[in-house]
Amino acid sequence: MARLTLLLALFTSLCSTVYAEFQIPDFDATTDSLLSHIDLTDDLSRGVLSHVGPEIPELHVMDEQDAPPNTHNHVKRYGSGAPYWLSQIKRQGKIAYGNDSFVLWRNVKDYGAKGDGITDDTDAINNATADGNRCGLGCDSRTTMPAIVYFPRGTYMINAPLIQWYYTQFIGDANELPLIKAFPTFYGIGLFDSNVYLPFGFNWYTNQNNFWRQIRNFVLDISDVDPKRPVHCLHWQVAQATSLQNIVMNMAVGTLGDGNQHQGIFMDNGSGGMIEDLIINGGQVGFFSGNQQFTVRNITFNYCETAIFQNWNWVFNYKSMTINNCGVGLDLIQGGDVPATGSVVMQDSVFNNVQYGIITTFSANSTPTAAGTLILDNVNFISTDPAVQYPNGTGIISGNRVVNSYLQGTTYSAYEAQEEIRGLTCWQPTARYARVMREVAPPPKPQSLLSATGTFLERSRPQFEGKPVESFISILDYGCIGDGLTDDTACVQNYLNSIRPDEIAYVDHGAYLIRDTIQVPKDIIMQGEIWPIFMIDGSSPVWKNQYAPVPAFRVGNPGDTGTAQLVEILFETRGPTPGAICMEWNLAGVIPGETGMWDTHWRIGGSNGTLLQSDTCTKKPQFGHDANPDCWCAFLLLHITSSASNLMMSNNWLWVADHELDLPDHNQIDIYNGRGMLVESQGPVWIYSSSSEHSMLYNYNVANAKDIYMSVIQSETAYMQNNPNALASFQPQAAYSDPDFRECYQATCYKTFSVRFYNSTYSFIYGAGLYSFFNNYDQGCLLTESCQPLIVSLEQSQGIYMYALSTKAATNMVEVDFVALVPQAANRNGFCTTVAVFEYP
Repeated sequence: MARLTLLLALFTSLCSTVYAEFQIPDFDATTDSLLSHIDLTDDLSRGVLSHVGPEIPELHVMDEQDAPPNTHNHVKRYGSGAPYWLSQIKRQGKIAYGNDSFVLWRNVKDYGAKGDGITDDTDAINNATADGNRCGLGCDSRTTMPAIVYFPRGTYMINAPLIQWYYTQFIGDANELPLIKAFPTFYGIGLFDSNVYLPFGFNWYTNQNNFWRQIRNFVLDISDVDPKRPVHCLHWQVAQATSLQNIVMNMAVGTLGDGNQHQGIFMDNGSGGMIEDLIINGGQVGFFSGNQQFTVRNITFNYCETAIFQNWNWVFNYKSMTINNCGVGLDLIQGGDVPATGSVVMQDSVFNNVQYGIITTFSANSTPTAAGTLILDNVNFISTDPAVQYPNGTGIISGNRVVNSYLQGTTYSAYEAQEEIRGLTCWQPTARYARVMREVAPPPKPQSLLSATGTFLERSRPQFEGKPVESFISILDYGCIGDGLTDDTACVQNYLNSIRPDEIAYVDHGAYLIRDTIQVPKDIIMQGEIWPIFMIDGSSPVWKNQYAPVPAFRVGNPGDTGTAQLVEILFETRGPTPGAICMEWNLAGVIPGETGMWDTHWRIGGSNGTLLQSDTCTKKPQFGHDANPDCWCAFLLLHITSSASNLMMSNNWLWVADHELDLPDHNQIDIYNGRGMLVESQGPVWIYSSSSEHSMLYNYNVANAKDIYMSVIQSETAYMQNNPNALASFQPQAAYSDPDFRECYQATCYKTFSVRFYNSTYSFIYGAGLYSFFNNYDQGCLLTESCQPLIVSLEQSQGIYMYALSTKAATNMVEVDFVALVPQAANRNGFCTTVAVFEYP
């Protein structure tokens, strides 16, 4: 994401109610605003909720190895107590393109934190994070000072927020979660603060560019703070390559309207992201939610007055939510008759004993047309009735049952229409349009994509809690260099070949220069240390020719079956690599969900070591130009081939840099990358929280494929287009099922396709944010919502289902076989344009 100053100014004028809520410097005012919205209805403001009590005894008497009751897949959420390998492994990773003496690993106890439940550890922990003149206040971004801040088991008492600096991981002992507990005198926005507020609403970091963060394995507790004071467990204002995982949040328990102001997650804005495996207990609001796009999965809410308050968004998928004994399950009333929510998918979830299930203000009279879009997919309402209602208590659909499929918003169902032209019978795609608020028949979900219980399969990021440290084999101990300059090709290949099935390849932080194809063997696990880089060297003759592309990393060979897991790895290119396929995945997984990539990313240009930075590739919109050959990047970032199957992807960012991260100017840059993600698998493939941005021809291409599931994908058109246009560097090739832009007849048509389906069936998208913000860096096209005419294309494809499809500034949202079927003007939302579903059965 770029720093979209003009875009946000436009958003302010179009949707001032939303902007006023998510750009808030005063968090006291935030909670007051929320209470006023709850008070919109007399029914809610009575605040008498008999089943919400002051105690949660069942959560306090568990054995350490028990899963908390009434949760989904939270096994050993409080840890086993055994030593955690992460705290024991030898630390020898180095910064390749910065100061190699910089300290990556920081144990907070080495900086004076006691964790004894008595001492104020605030300063010690903040000193551990800040050590080394890192990227904080006044620093837009920097990739050369990453840090892992580790918290051993213990109880850490604090009186002020623990600030998470840029490119930081806060990691607790996964086998015995450390407790971060607020003193009663605690003052600040939250126990953890990912982006510090300054006067007049400014932050340390631009929220859309607040990348590269993790927080995992903690218990956060604010229950001793006066519940009348507005305090949050976590202020999470972040963008891509960020994640929350394995966190328990404890707050004061109360009743609706009692003045409780505790909140679990306070998310005011940003451009994310992934959240998974949380338990949130008590509080006024479990999750105060506001961001452009997010996948949120496997959160259990217990005894929250409101589990989820959706302050604003463009598109969210809440997958596998378990909401127990809460006053309100999902609150979508922000904005009233002008809903501030863009679109929400609630999928494979359970509302258990919730007084008010989902509250919405979407109606026949609400505006804009698509604002407040809601999709329910396999949601069970137990002792919760009605399932969906208006703020005045009027039911919309009944509860106490499973709702298989419910839609509110605009819908399009495509089909082939017959017409007579000069005596000939012709067939042409068309679509039925409706604006609905009703239950509908669910789509035909392939069994291969589903779990034994009928939900879409999911898998948390592995943390290898039960593995002894001896299982982890260091790449540096093997002899590889990782300095970003030495050719590590042979060493990396031999190292991977040496890893036994009972071992884990531990890739210490560094940059491993690759000059020829690396064959990743089957039956291997690779765990990185704060995103070590595999750097594809453009000086190699292997990757010079775009007409003879060669994989840089090949996972398995066609026909191979086995298991492979890549966790926390980063791929980059060094200089032009127009003939490089960064990764080719051929492996067919054996057990569904066991093979995949978690928190693994592609970052192309814009950072130290890439030779593709603002000193070479800065934007030049003031005059017409071709694609600078010095700034050409890869042919294709990720190719999931026809032999690949049972592949799980979670929190993967395929980013062609739109701006400089390291050089002082932080200017926008022109980087020419051919293609983003090509999926040719015959399935199943699951893609959770994926972002693919700024490639030239397309960001996602599902070609000759079937049985594909995606949960909130995000795309942005290359900012420099159409100066030059999509065809200026990489030419379409039929062998790779490229779009050929044959339907284009105007200059602005030759732009990045966000999503393309070609000769494919049974593909499902549950949430898509597809954005076109510029025409040659000029945002004037936003005023007319016409930065490009086409953004999603279906060719020779059926059995395609796209839910919560949200686009920005594309005149036509979907074309089928070169016929535009979904005009954006009929589907306006607060900022994007949205359809609840586009289907071509």
